[in-house]
Amino acid sequence: MAMRSQIYEWMNHAATATAAAAGKSMTRRSTAGTLPQDIVADKDYDIFIGGLGNNITKPAETSATQFVVIEDLACSPHNGMHVQVRINTTDYFQNPDVTDQKGIPGTASPYPRGCPNFVGTAVGMDSNETGSDALLPSFTLYPDVYVLPGQTWSVLVNADTILTNGIGDDTAGIDAATVAAFVKYTLYDGPDALIANKLLELGVTVNPNNVDWYKRTLIEQQSAASAAAAAQAGA
Repeated sequence: MAMRSQIYEWMNHAATATAAAAGKSMTRRSTAGTLPQDIVADKDYDIFIGGLGNNITKPAETSATQFVVIEDLACSPHNGMHVQVRINTTDYFQNPDVTDQKGIPGTASPYPRGCPNFVGTAVGMDSNETGSDALLPSFTLYPDVYVLPGQTWSVLVNADTILTNGIGDDTAGIDAATVAAFVKYTLYDGPDALIANKLLELGVTVNPNNVDWYKRTLIEQQSAASAAAAAQAGA
């Protein structure tokens, strides 16, 4: 397929308790028999190749014949989680004065939708206790984020609060909790990537409907040109 919608879900889980303690990643998303891994406060973790939770084997990147449109981002709202997009070495979300920020807070774009804004973070609270509220998103990723041919991109998560796997120790209020992130994007490949670049030059939003519209326009123009040539030849 030359145009396909894709999603990627990340969690800070390891396959076994031993792997969690060692900070090892796994290549497949799984919850069976897994434990949450430690997270250092104010540290960026690449959900693709950051070495924590489920990862892929190489950075997310586009070839010379690919074009990516990131359409949705979300992360866990508890523990001060944020989600950020980095293209090559530049962070997409910044402060109005062009200084760095962590990205979109999970309280604005929670994943999953309807989850509570805290999970086992208060002093004296068991790690399986959660809040009773249900957060809905107040942030929409608009306009979409474009990753041009040849660029490397990543999605980063960052927590305000340190998370340690201190099972049974609630006094510090920092028991490890499961945190997650989600990204939805469309990959345009081959001829569709060429059309996506052309739409970008024209100032038209790149989405599947507009790519199909441009294809139909080209076919109609070619059909009209062929009909005109045939009519002229028969005159």
